[in-house]
Amino acid sequence: MSDLSFYVHIPYCVRRCGYCDFNTYTPSELLDNGTLETVSGDYIDAVLLELALAKKSVQGEVPTIFFGGGTPSLLPAADLGRVITAIRHGWQVSENCEITLEANPDSVDEVKLAQLREAGFNRISFGMQSAVPHVLKVLDRTHQPENIAKVVEFARIAGFESVSLDLIYGSPGESLDNWRTSVEAALSLNVDHVSAYALIVETGTKLANQIKRGELTPPVDDLMADMYLLVDELAQARGLSWYELSNWSKPGHESRHNKAYWLNANWWGVGPGAHSHLDGIRWWNVKHPDAYKLALFSGKSPEHDREVLTSSQRSDESIMLAIRMREGIALKDLTQSQQDRAVGYSLSGHLDPSRWDEGILQLTPTGRLIADRIVRELVV
Repeated sequence: MSDLSFYVHIPYCVRRCGYCDFNTYTPSELLDNGTLETVSGDYIDAVLLELALAKKSVQGEVPTIFFGGGTPSLLPAADLGRVITAIRHGWQVSENCEITLEANPDSVDEVKLAQLREAGFNRISFGMQSAVPHVLKVLDRTHQPENIAKVVEFARIAGFESVSLDLIYGSPGESLDNWRTSVEAALSLNVDHVSAYALIVETGTKLANQIKRGELTPPVDDLMADMYLLVDELAQARGLSWYELSNWSKPGHESRHNKAYWLNANWWGVGPGAHSHLDGIRWWNVKHPDAYKLALFSGKSPEHDREVLTSSQRSDESIMLAIRMREGIALKDLTQSQQDRAVGYSLSGHLDPSRWDEGILQLTPTGRLIADRIVRELVV
C-alpha cells in the first residue's frame, strides 16, 4: 500500500496581506457585507464531499495531513476536526501521522489551541514573518510581535509535538539588522522548526503597486542573499539544521508533509485551486470557492484540469526538487552530460566537494543562493 498525503486548503482570510498572491479571499471579496461565518459556513461540507470522491478513487496509508490557506485557524476547531475524522474513516492513517495547521497568531488563543490539539492536530506553523513593527506594517500583517511568544507557549501547553515559525525576508525598508532581530527572536522561543522565505513581489498585489508608484523600494538581491546566509548561520548555531532550501529544524522535526512534495510522492489536494499528484498524473481544482462548492453540491467533481507528466518532465522535476534538499542528488542518477555541466560548481564552492567525491551533488550555503541557475543548467 503506497502513501497518500492530504493537503486541505482553507481559502479564507480576514484581511489580505499586501504581498499575498495566494488563492485566498476575504469575506467582503466573496459577498457584500459578508462575514466569515456566512461565506464559510458550508465549506467543510463541500470538503467532505471531495474526500468522498477521493475515497472512491485511491487508497493508501496516510502519513501526513496539512491544512494551509488562507488562514485555516479562523475556522472552528470542531469543523477542522471533521475533516481529520473523515480521513481517518476513509483511509488507514499511520500511527505517527503528522497533522499540521497553519495559523495566524491573531486567530488563536490558549483555549483555541487546546481545542485544535483535541481535534487531532499535533504540529502547528505560525505566520510570524517578522519581529520588527515597521516590517510587519509593510507586509500588512496584523499581529503584534509579542503575540508570537504567547502563542508558542500556549501551543506547548496544549501539547503540540512540533511548533514552527514562518519568516519572510527582503521586505522594503528591512535592514540586515532588522532581519537579525527577527531571526534571533524566533530562535529564542521554544520552537522546533523555522522556515524563511525570500519576499517575492507578485504582479497585481498591493505591494507591487506600491513599489511601482515609488512609495516603497523593491527588494535588493545582494541584501537578500546576506539575509539568507545569516538565517542559515544563526539557525545552525541554535541546533536547527537546514534540510531544504528554506527550512531548518531540530532533529526529527522536519516537515514530513513538505518533504513528500519534494520527493514527488503522492498527495491529494482538497479545496479550491488545490493541486494533486498521483503516480505521474497531476490535476487541480477550480479556483473560486463558490465554483468549488457549486460543483460538489451538484454531485460533480471540482477538478478543473489535469496533465500526465512525460518521463522527461518527471526526470526534470526530480532534479528540481531533490536539489533543494540536504540529501542532494546521487550522481548516478544524472547523465554524464549533466555531471559534466555540474562539476564546475563543485570547483567554485557552490557544491560540497567532499560530498561530490562521495557521489552526491549537495548544495553549499552559497550554492543554495543560485539553486535555480544550477537546475536550469542540469535540465537544459
